Amino acid sequence: ADICFTSTTVPKMLVNIQTQSKVIAYTGCITQIYFVLLFAEMDNFLLAVMAYDRFVAICDPLHYMVIMNPWLCGLLLLGSWTVSVLHALLQIFMALQLSFCTDLEIPHFFCELNQVVQIACSENFLNDLVVYFAPVLLATGSLTGILYSYSKILSAIHGMSSAQGRSKAFSTCASHLSVVSLFYGTGLGVYVGSARVHSSHSTAAASVMYTVVT
Repeated sequence: ADICFTSTTVPKMLVNIQTQSKVIAYTGCITQIYFVLLFAEMDNFLLAVMAYDRFVAICDPLHYMVIMNPWLCGLLLLGSWTVSVLHALLQIFMALQLSFCTDLEIPHFFCELNQVVQIACSENFLNDLVVYFAPVLLATGSLTGILYSYSKILSAIHGMSSAQGRSKAFSTCASHLSVVSLFYGTGLGVYVGSARVHSSHSTAAASVMYTVVT
């Protein structure tokens, strides 16, 4: 998911830097938006699934192989994929309803949906609601699950008598927590912040964090 997510944006960004041009065809822009949304949501849900995996591994290690069986893992993956595809299709359908008064020129390194909405001429409350509310709702839902899992993990770690056990538990979660912080901190910042204030430079910088750095 991460490789596909990065591959959706970075090659075009490198071409833009090399050619000093930000031109992209409308169909190319819509296609890029679809795949960005698809793999961003996959990341969103998989980070939540990974938090649950760590919760089971640390809080109930003796039953880990029983709980996290291949059937459940497959079901969680299928659910993540299905919701991601449906959400991306919904957002693309709403984006296709937009009309533009001038040529489509986005001050960004890729076609991010909220940036496209901002330069549209058509005023559509339902469109704005879906574009901003749906990603935030899905992200906060996953983030709530992650925070709940880690609250249980911290409680379990606090109850450990072995310093080695606590260290191992922390090292298990460290990389996941760092990605969660970068991904949700910058991702939600882009969507919530751009709904209030338009700053193309800061938005692009934040987008680099959750599309490339993580």
